[in-house]
This record gives sequence, structure tokens and C-alpha cells, in this order.
Amino acid sequence: MNAAASSAVLASPENDWAGQGAVLLDIGGDVGALVVAMPASTVGLEVEIRPLDGQRVPGHAHDRTHEHGHVRPHDHLPHVAVVARAVAGGHLPSLVFGELPSGRYELFEKGRPDAVALRVQVEGGAVVSASWPG
Repeated sequence: MNAAASSAVLASPENDWAGQGAVLLDIGGDVGALVVAMPASTVGLEVEIRPLDGQRVPGHAHDRTHEHGHVRPHDHLPHVAVVARAVAGGHLPSLVFGELPSGRYELFEKGRPDAVALRVQVEGGAVVSASWPG
């Protein structure tokens, strides 16, 4: 991925340390990672990722208590925020999904599942780079 300098204003993320250091990627075997270069105007935007091959993304299920008091498993899609990450000569707005099973995925702004902006193929043991349209 080309790391073009950006004049993006740093957003105030939930994690005050986001974007201020290296990202730890746990990849290998059938697990890869995805890094997406984003337009400067998207800093702070949350992006969801949805698998297209029927695979489940680990670590993103939780129990949910319904109005009738019963608890049942409830899946939600993984999401990350766009952060202006430090690179040589400036900052690069980007998002990182650090642990994804091999497969095809589509990405969209959180809460807008019908407005798919990007489709990618993730390979195990590799970091895939892509660019958000716009």
C-alpha cells in the first residue's frame, strides 16, 4: 500500500491510543488480515465487515437478553474505526481488521449494510491491502 501523507485532522477515537503505534496482527495458517487505505474525510467513521462465504468471524458473538427474559446467542458484525495512523512524512487514514479467516468479504459503513463500498479476498497468512473508493 502506498503511504501517501495526509493532512487529516486526528479524530478523538474511543481508544485514545488508537493509531499511535504498531498494530499487532495474529495471522498464519488459514487466518489473514486486511488493511484499507481510507480518504481523509472518513477519519472516525466506523466500518463493518461481512463474510460472503458463510464463514463466521471468531470472537464476535455474544448472548443477548430479549424482552421476554430469555437469553440466546446474537451475532454482530466486526467493525473498526478509521484512524489517521502515523507513517513516514505524515498520517494515513486507514482501518485494520487483524484476524480474518480466509475468504471473501464486503465492507460498508456501520449501520448501512445495503451500501457495500468494497469487496475483498483475504488469504491465510497474508496481509491484504485495499483502498476505499472515493
